[in-house]
Amino acid sequence: MNIFDQHLSEIKDLVLVKKDILNLNQIDSLKGINLEIPPEQFNYDLSCNIAMVLGKKNKINPTKLAIKLKDIFLNEINSFSEIDIAGPGFLNIKLSKSALLKNINSILINSEIYGSSKNNSSYNIEFVSANPTGPMHVGHCRGAIYGDVLSNLLKFNGNKVTKEYYINDYGNQIKNFVESVFYRIKEIKYEKKFPNHENLYPGLYIKDIAEKIIKDNLDQDFNNFEDNFELLKKEALKESMELIKKDLKLLGISHDIFFSETEIVKNNLVKKAVKKLKEKNFVEEGFLKPPKGESNQDWKKIKKLIFKSTLFGDDTDRSLQKNDGSWTYFANDIAYHMDKVDRNYENLVNILGADHTGYIKRITAAVSALSEGKIKLNCKVCQLVKLYKKGEPYKMSKRAGDFISAQDLLNEVEKDQIRFMMLNRSNDVELDFDFDKVKEKSKDNPVFYVQYAYARINSLLRSLNLSLTNKIDINEKNLNFNKIEEKILRKVFEWPKITESASRQFDLHKIPFFLYELSTLFHAYWSKGNENQDYKFIENEKIKRQEILLVINLVATVIQNGMKILGVSLPKKM
Repeated sequence: MNIFDQHLSEIKDLVLVKKDILNLNQIDSLKGINLEIPPEQFNYDLSCNIAMVLGKKNKINPTKLAIKLKDIFLNEINSFSEIDIAGPGFLNIKLSKSALLKNINSILINSEIYGSSKNNSSYNIEFVSANPTGPMHVGHCRGAIYGDVLSNLLKFNGNKVTKEYYINDYGNQIKNFVESVFYRIKEIKYEKKFPNHENLYPGLYIKDIAEKIIKDNLDQDFNNFEDNFELLKKEALKESMELIKKDLKLLGISHDIFFSETEIVKNNLVKKAVKKLKEKNFVEEGFLKPPKGESNQDWKKIKKLIFKSTLFGDDTDRSLQKNDGSWTYFANDIAYHMDKVDRNYENLVNILGADHTGYIKRITAAVSALSEGKIKLNCKVCQLVKLYKKGEPYKMSKRAGDFISAQDLLNEVEKDQIRFMMLNRSNDVELDFDFDKVKEKSKDNPVFYVQYAYARINSLLRSLNLSLTNKIDINEKNLNFNKIEEKILRKVFEWPKITESASRQFDLHKIPFFLYELSTLFHAYWSKGNENQDYKFIENEKIKRQEILLVINLVATVIQNGMKILGVSLPKKM
């Protein structure tokens, strides 16, 4: 139920019928005409720019055209009760009581899907994909929550979504991880000192993994690294992924698919991907220019297989091979994305960490080449998270090693607070996460303020022995909203615009921000009753006006749907 789309359709249909009366010759496209909520100083429900758009196209004074449109709309559209012309030709529209009640009833009848749109696209969303060399850190948390909530939002709007985790279980970082576990095993079992090597992982969680492997392999001789590499790799990765999955579960996140990089190597997917790109003439043997900042003297000129990335908007072509002839990480990634393309998703989405910004152009180019431009890859980068406690940067734990783990975060604050606050700013800017602020029970803590609004509504209904499912009997003749209620109604009507915009642009921060604004309006309404008897909700232990029930039901509907998308709970008591 989107009142903007509904009433805009009424306007466009009528203008097409009345185009001759309005002297409109250029009306083939009504693109650019929209309905919005007018600024607060205008006490109207909708604002339309149609007079300015069509006036410019047809070389008609927009104010004069607005006057004609106003008369036609008031005569022909029963939903409009009053229209005012503002500024250069904006039409500010007030809805009739019958239209208001019709819109409200439609929202309440379809409350569980209010704000959703009818889409039916397929998405593969790859997110987290943390190296399986230990537990998740705080930076992973932000991307994990962003990917999970984006999945929820797209599903809410009717799309089919697959949530995927790419396990980077191949390469030097895995060898270093396994070697770290090996030396911890030798430290525990044979009392050999853990070496101080630069590439080893120092976190105490490595010791925990080593102890579990020893326990499960009591008779195994772990003196030689090469002899035990495959066993240690399998067991260490299993334990590491268990740590990651445990953290994800505590954050309320689960994936549909876990895809292993090792499987790419085993199944020769890189060769298959390169062959596919060669057949399209997108890969050739050649020489790359020296990287910027490196002199020609230092540059070793070696013939390699090169992906013609510049054909698809990249800054430079990309090598698929290292100097020793082995495949680059990028080549493995191309193979992985070929597999995703072959699974016939209409949309691919990668949620990346802050250090992957420079990687976007090349992998986007690869997907375009592999799919012949039919599948779009959308990459979203989640910037760093800075933790603060008592005004000071939060210190890392010894157990994690050189980073702040997700577990550190979960030990301090609850899942709901983390999920809401991680989305409270745009993903492309750094986020300051203040432990003290998210524990406050005040307006300064957005997640508390939204949950408290919902709890207050339920408290009110309990006192009246009512519930959100009760039918509200009111007719349009008796329908009279006060000014605060009108503000809240207009905010509620805006909800589908927020979900549509957030879904189209992947701007997820719009949802918690909107819920906070709506909750702030509701709390102000509640407080007004303490100051002014006219705004009291209850009189003689009964609801004072049925309009109050309509408003609080609408607020509760939006909060329920919004917090469900965010994956944040809604306690009925606080």
